[in-house]
Amino acid sequence: MKQGLSLRVSQHLALTPQLQQSIRLLQLSTLELSQEVEQMLDENPFLELSSDEAAREEFGLAQADVPARDDDAGFDEPSASVVKDSAALSDSPASAEADAPASSGDDEPSWDGDGQVDLAPDDSEWGSDAPPSRNNLGDDGDVDATELARSQESLQQFLHRQALALRLSAEDAAALRFLIESLNDDGYLEETLDELARGLAGDDEEQVEELVHHFTVALRLLQTLEPVGVGARDLRECLSLQLRQLQHDEGGIDDIGPEILEVALKLCTQPLELVARRDVKRLQQLCGESDERIRLALTLLTRLEPKPGRRFVDVERNIIVPDVIVTKVGRGPQVRFRVQLNTEVMPRLKVHDIYASALRAHKGEGHAALQQRLQEARWFIKNIQQRFDTILRVSNAIVERQKNFFVHGELAMRPLVLREIADELGLHESTISRVTTAKYMGTPFGTFELKYFFGSALGTETGGNASSTAVRALIKQFVASESSKKPLSDNQISEMLKEQGIECARRTVAKYREALRIAPANLRKAL
Repeated sequence: MKQGLSLRVSQHLALTPQLQQSIRLLQLSTLELSQEVEQMLDENPFLELSSDEAAREEFGLAQADVPARDDDAGFDEPSASVVKDSAALSDSPASAEADAPASSGDDEPSWDGDGQVDLAPDDSEWGSDAPPSRNNLGDDGDVDATELARSQESLQQFLHRQALALRLSAEDAAALRFLIESLNDDGYLEETLDELARGLAGDDEEQVEELVHHFTVALRLLQTLEPVGVGARDLRECLSLQLRQLQHDEGGIDDIGPEILEVALKLCTQPLELVARRDVKRLQQLCGESDERIRLALTLLTRLEPKPGRRFVDVERNIIVPDVIVTKVGRGPQVRFRVQLNTEVMPRLKVHDIYASALRAHKGEGHAALQQRLQEARWFIKNIQQRFDTILRVSNAIVERQKNFFVHGELAMRPLVLREIADELGLHESTISRVTTAKYMGTPFGTFELKYFFGSALGTETGGNASSTAVRALIKQFVASESSKKPLSDNQISEMLKEQGIECARRTVAKYREALRIAPANLRKAL
């Protein structure tokens, strides 16, 4: 093999730390971004939250990317200008993340930036147009949803309050409190009494036996509390508790006689998969009851609550705070929709001016490391601002493309793919994917993930296209208006869509129905 030297000219894209952070922040959800901000506030002394009001219009990306001053001699220039790194997220293919070779230690960019230690325009608060926090009990009467969620009474609190009315010994009261705290969110006791006792007493068999006795008494008391069915070990016991309560109540349910309650209790002793499938013939054989009674008992079971603690689940877990809010402006043909960032989710950050001034005045030992942290804080503020600016641009493009949705609802949704928005904004398709994942838009019809507005196209008889989102809405509409005694099969729904001019195969209908969490026709049939 002959060895030799040769020159080769090539180009490659190296992702600077600033660009890597910008890409990472873009794909974070609102909650993850909040956690990232908290972590950065803990780690970087130059970064702080501010409640002072400042005009955001004075800054922005254009002002934040002011190049270094000529008089800042003695500091290294960054490997790429701020403007180029900021635009890289929008203009360069995001696939460069995978194609970019690992930089060597000598060529690796740093956070050194322009070397400035003076206060820059972008060091002031960003996101400061957010209104100051105020008490929800103020004169305006506005009530924050998260405050309502925090004030909601939990299942445990509700049960503890009822337990106060019971006259119990100290041991039984403690056992009842322990069982209440051991319930899951659905109101079930997942562990056995023996497991709970051994978790407290260890291998002391005598103490375990005593604890089991107290827990047994406490469990009987717990199962008498509201909501009925709480403290059950499984679904079978939960349904049985509710049926026995109906038997105990005078009259029970108006249209259900005591004999049907007995049949329903028999059904609870049979395999629950037969009950779920509504296998009337098999249940009739096992219970020895008539067809009519089995059907009435199954109807009764469907009216019970399988999860007694459902209504106490903390609604804060289900609250989605939108990143952008769409409001309707004007009426009639002049109607338009305004897209605004939700100021409640925008972190209000600025560089700590006292620390920055101290760093500028004292250039002693460790000055270079502190200067790097200062530049890191500046870049963090810029990248967060760029994240929200990109979200706003994409949201505006979506609203413009899906204007019919905001006027007429989901039935008017048009087909839309990521490539269309990417081409319109000059971004890469993967960047649009990051922006639309775990980001939410508040609309007059509710709050939706940005990905909701994208849907594949289904052919129509006229040669046009229908959005898969609109097709799912049609399926939901068909099912809502169907006869409960003769529910629509997937084949029938497919034929109904063809009557609307939409070509949709039975398997596609089944896929959309499952995505909508609609049960098959045999399970939707009323008995």
